[in-house]
Amino acid sequence: MSTPFILSVDFDGTLFEGSYPEKGAPKQDVIDKVKEFKECGAELVLWTCREEDALKEAVERCREVGLEFDAINDNTDSEKKYMSEKYKKTGEKFASRKIYADFYLDDKSHNIEFFLKIDVEKTCDLFKNRV
Repeated sequence: MSTPFILSVDFDGTLFEGSYPEKGAPKQDVIDKVKEFKECGAELVLWTCREEDALKEAVERCREVGLEFDAINDNTDSEKKYMSEKYKKTGEKFASRKIYADFYLDDKSHNIEFFLKIDVEKTCDLFKNRV
């Protein structure tokens, strides 16, 4: 079973300016690049420390700029299925709070400028046939 490229994205300071509880402006260059990944078949995870109403607000603000996520603070369904099948072979049960992604985009890791230079099509193509 192959899994798509999975991109984990932080909210505050990454997709939107500022830090919690600010309601910063959208970072359009980052948002556009994330959308490019989604369009080429990548799965998106919103990975944020926000909870409850603050999390709902973040999800809504993302929708307003055209971002929809495959998972929010959780693994994608394809990753859960992959891991479940992998562990079924060993008789173990897959249970983890750790979010799996191929790339973690976060202002705290100072990787946004690098992310903006990634060739989306080539990256997605690399992951289309992985097992």
